[in-house]
Amino acid sequence: MKKFLSLVGATVAPTLFFPQIASAEPLIWGVQVEQFEYRFGESDEDIIAWDFDALIGSDELKFVWRSEGEYEESGRKFETLENQARLQIPISDFYDAVAGVRFDNPKGVDRISGVLGVHGLAEQWFEVDADLFLSEDPSARFEVEYEGLITNLVTVTPSIEVDLPFTDDEEFENGAWGPTIEVGARISYDLVDRLLSPYVGVHYERKFGETANIAEEDGGDDDAVFIVTGVKIMF
Repeated sequence: MKKFLSLVGATVAPTLFFPQIASAEPLIWGVQVEQFEYRFGESDEDIIAWDFDALIGSDELKFVWRSEGEYEESGRKFETLENQARLQIPISDFYDAVAGVRFDNPKGVDRISGVLGVHGLAEQWFEVDADLFLSEDPSARFEVEYEGLITNLVTVTPSIEVDLPFTDDEEFENGAWGPTIEVGARISYDLVDRLLSPYVGVHYERKFGETANIAEEDGGDDDAVFIVTGVKIMF
């Protein structure tokens, strides 16, 4: 979901600081705040959520910092807080291989996991992320997003994310092979080119299998619907 890797960035002339590497590849960088939003839920279960990437590197090797989080206002606590440090190298014209480290700060003890994955564009310009998280409680995540132009300024962005735990994970309230699916659709307006785009939309989450059973045993729901409003930022 990070088309800014090819759409934005800046070239820094290495001769300004390091004349001896004038022939090196130009440095590119960029920041994409794909989601920074307020989610209006049922029973005052409102959430502040974000999802952003920051990168620096070249076409052959990029360092990417990815951050995602959800903060529940009523309980004044983080539902999720995740940061990843990733290296990406091209393996084809449209796909990068990914390797890195994921840091989680959930309700309990902090966790560190290894990350292996693939990031790129599928046919018809669907953006795809497929990641495997390696720890004592391994899991996988698959994300697909598509940006469809309604007009030159208005864009609709449907998305789907599937998180699949491979083991029972009490700390993350996950049951083995019980996926959590998030589906959303957001309509944005490019207020300042593509640098600033406010949006509105809907976000739906559903837990399945043993993960749903754990949520119900803890007094929660196995699904939730949110109306969202937020802003995309890209530079």
